[in-house]
Amino acid sequence: MSEKTIHITFPDGAVKQFPAGITGLEIAKSISEGLARNVLAARVNDDIWDAGRQIYADAHIKFLTWNEDEGKSAFWHSSAHLMAEALESLYPGIKFGIGPPVENGFYYDVDFAGKPFDGGEIEKIEEKMLELSKQKNPYIRREISKSDAIAYFEEKGDEYKLDLLNDLEDGTITFYKQGNFTDLCKGPHIPDTGFIKAVKITNIAGAYWRGDESRKQLTRLYGISFPKKKELDDYLLMLEEAKKRDHRKLGKELELFAFSEKVGQGLPLWLPKGTMLRERLERFLRVAQVKAGYQQVVTPHIGQKELYVTSGHYAKYGQDSFKPIHTPNENEEFLLKPMNCPHHCEIYKVRPRSYKELPLRLAEFGTVYRYEQSGELHGLTRVRGFTQDDAHIFCRPDQVKDEFKKVIDLVLYVFGALGFQNFTAQISLRDPENKEKYIGNDDVWELAERAIIEASAEKQLNTVTVTGEAAFYGPKLDFMVKDALGRSWQLGTIQVDYNLPQRFSLEYVGSDNQKHQPVMIHRAPFGSMERFVALLIEHCGGNFPLWLSPEQFAILPISEKFSDYAQEIYALLEVNDVVGILDNRDEKIGRKIRDAEIRKIPYMLIVGEKEAEQQTVSVRKKGQGDIGSFNKEQLLQYFRDEIQKSMEG
Repeated sequence: MSEKTIHITFPDGAVKQFPAGITGLEIAKSISEGLARNVLAARVNDDIWDAGRQIYADAHIKFLTWNEDEGKSAFWHSSAHLMAEALESLYPGIKFGIGPPVENGFYYDVDFAGKPFDGGEIEKIEEKMLELSKQKNPYIRREISKSDAIAYFEEKGDEYKLDLLNDLEDGTITFYKQGNFTDLCKGPHIPDTGFIKAVKITNIAGAYWRGDESRKQLTRLYGISFPKKKELDDYLLMLEEAKKRDHRKLGKELELFAFSEKVGQGLPLWLPKGTMLRERLERFLRVAQVKAGYQQVVTPHIGQKELYVTSGHYAKYGQDSFKPIHTPNENEEFLLKPMNCPHHCEIYKVRPRSYKELPLRLAEFGTVYRYEQSGELHGLTRVRGFTQDDAHIFCRPDQVKDEFKKVIDLVLYVFGALGFQNFTAQISLRDPENKEKYIGNDDVWELAERAIIEASAEKQLNTVTVTGEAAFYGPKLDFMVKDALGRSWQLGTIQVDYNLPQRFSLEYVGSDNQKHQPVMIHRAPFGSMERFVALLIEHCGGNFPLWLSPEQFAILPISEKFSDYAQEIYALLEVNDVVGILDNRDEKIGRKIRDAEIRKIPYMLIVGEKEAEQQTVSVRKKGQGDIGSFNKEQLLQYFRDEIQKSMEG
């Protein structure tokens, strides 16, 4: 009998035959030894597999190396297991929660079971990890019955793994072993520990088991690893630069925002300069939205609970919401709004709509509230009250793709004006294996997903497709932006929604004089004002584009004798919407220049005897020095030109 063969399809469409049971790594070796040496894992059809896992049926395959995000994810997942092995060898009897890869590295939640651990042993743990990595122990996958898995962790006395096993079905459970460490894990992992050449434990924090504050707090160790020592060195240099650019540090130094314990955690206070920055961003988008046909609306910060029950937000976000507000009326219950869209649906319903009115584009800078756990709050990037540059487009089904493409154009315009050139558009689809997470039927999901895929292709976006990351009511296009340090941030989002219009019974009268249901497009180019400003601060290092800078100039009179002329220049610029400060302090000009540099003010306008006599200003540009002398008219025109250029990227 001839040996059974399978057909393997490669990313370029080529198809080759191999014996059934061949591994991804063996297929890679058949192509080239060099390729095989770099393979970390493999995408087999729609799943990520260990490169050493056997394939028994026809399949599409893509090899994953350090150059792919999925390859890095497998590498860091394996590094989490390596760290756990090192910890277990150094602290026998400890217990483990979960240890997943994250965007940059990995973590493991650890119960040290009473053993002393104060974070002072980091280097010892790192050294042990490298010692173990040199053993080149393979990561071995083993399917195991639920009863055997329970027996294993009962013997170890690990209540955390036993808790995780409660949620798993028999026949779906796998163990992974490398060296002397065995873990409950679905994988995938890299071929062996030898790939891991450089490691660094980056942070230690507390984390409640399963995110429940009523349960035990574990120690969370964050780490990162690389296949080359130089890559770790480069990463650590980047971290040092990131510390200098940290928006929390610069926000305080530049007096942009603050937090108050009395006001409450995660509730930012915008200071005058930060408010000016924020208002300029809002004004910029408002003007663009008016040109694009949007109408501005305003909705309350609260709504009756029933509103969010209807929308489905209460079922999906109720756990992350603030507690309901109870009024003196026994039957009345309100919530701080977690989303603006239900309010906009009610605006749509204020009167009957005709097909001739569509698309109807409603925009709002609406503040929403989510009760994030205190341990997850982080500056402006993770807060409990934030403002979305929200808009909802109600359109006919035949208008969806064109409207979606217009929103893409708006997002690209915003990114261009703010200097974000490096981004990827992530098409986020629902998980076909877990449809209960979502609302709506298969037909509307297929329509919505097709519209996003086709619109993205027609706009020639650089896209990646991720399954399982859709919003609960519809698929979306998320823009993943890389900042000046190469870090990725999720910013603007566009979502197609056939479900909320159905839940709110939205209608319009069509050209056939019959009632039809509109489609809803959710969009937010900034995402949230708070998160966007945080990214902008770190991307620019506080050196904002001129049009956004809350202090575009500092007028520096050489002495008090020239204060009146300096005030005249200040008034001229202010009335022409160029904002800045007048530094009338009794300080030497060198000190004033240094202070303006520290405050990251783009232009210093120096006024002395010669300038007062000639009715001019000496202009000094941050980072360049003196750029010349300007009369008043030239100065105004110069600022107009520079502000416009900065808006054009």
